[in-house]
Amino acid sequence: MSLNPPIRDWRGLRVWLVGASSGIGLALAEHLHALGARVIVSARKAQALQAFADSHPSSRALPLDVTQQSAVSAAAQLLFAEGPLDLVCYCAGHYRSMRATEMDLADILRHHEINTVGALHVLAAVTPALLARHQGHISLVSSVAGYGGLPQSLAYGPTKAALTNLAETLYLDLHGQGIGVSVINPGFVQTPLTAKNEFHMPALISAAQAAQAIVRGWSKGEFEIHFPKRFTWMMKLINALPYRWYFAVIRRFTGL
Repeated sequence: MSLNPPIRDWRGLRVWLVGASSGIGLALAEHLHALGARVIVSARKAQALQAFADSHPSSRALPLDVTQQSAVSAAAQLLFAEGPLDLVCYCAGHYRSMRATEMDLADILRHHEINTVGALHVLAAVTPALLARHQGHISLVSSVAGYGGLPQSLAYGPTKAALTNLAETLYLDLHGQGIGVSVINPGFVQTPLTAKNEFHMPALISAAQAAQAIVRGWSKGEFEIHFPKRFTWMMKLINALPYRWYFAVIRRFTGL
């Protein structure tokens, strides 16, 4: 049984992708456009957004800094003045590997500003309009890094755990109002963010493969869309272990 209304026909649907100048967000924009959606792409990199809009007819570039609440609110008001939004997906993210032995507070806070607070800015801007129609879908891109504590994930992991918890709460509050909610938990995906990793990334997939998995999850009405399954199911099993075993397994597999 689907937890959300399945989305199988994208033709004419208005989709706002926040954080779509590269990586998963850009791959999603390309895939959804090919399926007939009218895509609005937002991020800070105006030039990259415009390049996408120029090469994808009926799409639109809307530059935006998600850390600026007033800018997010103004962007949402502009879009809703032009018509309803059928799906809003928060793809924006900041990532740098970090351990507690080399803590950088400024960058930790930057992670929270973009990954978590930025999502709240978007939610506050779009949820009232979706509630007024009792229709639409909200999707948050989280990560398997939010399943449990991991070495080198001091800054990133907690923000993704917060997004997953946030999506769960949104689902409980909004499902009865006719609004779909989903959380996307990728494993390792080839993006400009993960390109900075100096360690082996198991089950690494392309951004295009990630986009296909996300759209497939939306078409099935899934709440949690996680991939690649051969990696994410293993992470789920590890995180179900008692802490004594969990910490031992993580240390053994990461060598940290």
